[in-house]
Amino acid sequence: MTDNIDKIGINAKKAAKILAKISSEQKNHALQAMSKYVLADKKIILDANKLDIENSKSKNLSESFIDRLELNDERVKSISDTLLEIESFKDPVGKILDSWQRPNGMHISRVSTPLGVIGIIFESRPNVTADAGALSLKAGNASILRGGSDSINSCLAIHHSLVKGLKDAEIDENAIQIIKTTDREVVKQMLHGINQSIDVIVPRGGKSLVSMVEEEARVPVFAHLEGICHIFVDKSANLEKSLDVCINAKMRRPGICGAVETILVHSDVANDFMPLLINALKAQACEIRGCEETFKYNENIKQASEEDWSTEYLLPIVSIKIVNSIDVAIKHIEHYSSGHTESILTEDLNRASIFQKELDSAIVMHNVSTQFADGGEFGLGGEIGIATGKFHARGPVGIEQLTSFKYLVNGNGHTRN
Repeated sequence: MTDNIDKIGINAKKAAKILAKISSEQKNHALQAMSKYVLADKKIILDANKLDIENSKSKNLSESFIDRLELNDERVKSISDTLLEIESFKDPVGKILDSWQRPNGMHISRVSTPLGVIGIIFESRPNVTADAGALSLKAGNASILRGGSDSINSCLAIHHSLVKGLKDAEIDENAIQIIKTTDREVVKQMLHGINQSIDVIVPRGGKSLVSMVEEEARVPVFAHLEGICHIFVDKSANLEKSLDVCINAKMRRPGICGAVETILVHSDVANDFMPLLINALKAQACEIRGCEETFKYNENIKQASEEDWSTEYLLPIVSIKIVNSIDVAIKHIEHYSSGHTESILTEDLNRASIFQKELDSAIVMHNVSTQFADGGEFGLGGEIGIATGKFHARGPVGIEQLTSFKYLVNGNGHTRN
């Protein structure tokens, strides 16, 4: 197995050198072909996914896990559409980011370059196979994908369609490789860089996966630990608008990292807003865990524990707390947030500005559902993940974030005194 993984690393490194030099047209040809093959191979992909779903149900995995794993006609079409969207974006490689002339006549430019080889380790979402492979390709990078054991059949089927697209464009099929074994030892080898073949690791999954990656990786990591996202319903909020946003943020897809986990409600609007919010959440079978002040609005609310405020449920469960000021809301978020996404619902632009300036999460919103914390919704053509660190990539990791840069210095026989 070690020899095989080493070969994958060597092949990826060779492919990365070629990708750094190929034309935008050739990359776009591949992405268009991939989109076509994903649709043509829909039955193969759905049959493979059905097998993964059956295996997951036999293991009694959670409904939210199965929701992230499951594919259908609409989701396969979405995968195909995302590939075309990525194709439509400008090539980020070779772009002049800045340039200037020095007093001595030297001309200096900062130009974008590919990162090289990207290792992507993910769990249940099969669509990551296409998103990650295509985004890496567009940015001139080779990729090594390692999906979770529960989605392995789906991932292999999607990868097969991607490889056909690479072949159509006469691009080395090693540009997008997938680890076919579910042996966990492979993850360790990837985190160690496969003999310096991998330039950066992107983990996409639960807290345990990302924690393990950040602790053991010997190469740079773009990662987020959790999506403990917050909404603050301010005293100047439009309550009808806020109700729609809160319900969407929690219940559209409770199992994604952009789902809101804690809703903070200003005490000035609690009497009017809390009954509306509770009834709407209960109508969709969402469990509510609240602070003591929330109990007067509904006797069936559970007492929120200290752990609840720092939990990413990924389920139809939400924590609610009533606060008496924007400062208290900000302090609560600063203490419990994972740095992913926060949103304030208010019609007061000054208070919205305070909220957005003071909080240092990767994404800070105003009058927007946290479910929009997504690279595709940002216009980035899909994403490999959401990075909550502060170095290089932050927020949705799309094609621009999958490049580095180098300096080009041009002169005329310049020597330094």
